Amino acid sequence: MLARGQSSSRRNFKYKVIQIVKKISNGRVTTYGTVATLAGLPRGGRLVGGILHFNSDKYNLPWQRIINKDGFISTKCPEHMKALQKALLEQEGIEVSSDFMIDLDKYGWWGK
Repeated sequence: MLARGQSSSRRNFKYKVIQIVKKISNGRVTTYGTVATLAGLPRGGRLVGGILHFNSDKYNLPWQRIINKDGFISTKCPEHMKALQKALLEQEGIEVSSDFMIDLDKYGWWGK
């Protein structure tokens, strides 16, 4: 049974996003857009952000491993959350600059 107002395709996308995010290994990052593309909805990066926001605790998702397409921790989140994400990534051995940038060439995960 679907949640009220949730189509089967939207629920399927959410399930795929959750499964993909769980596959990102420790010490790696990827982008919202990459997750969306792998889940079958190119240009669905904002939806990925919403799914992570509302489901990370429930499904124990490594949300900190998702960054924007330019390699930055999302600038839309509050400063204390950026600092938390930076700290969590650094605990995994990922270098994060003082302006919250991560080298995608070095730490990027692209689904393989």
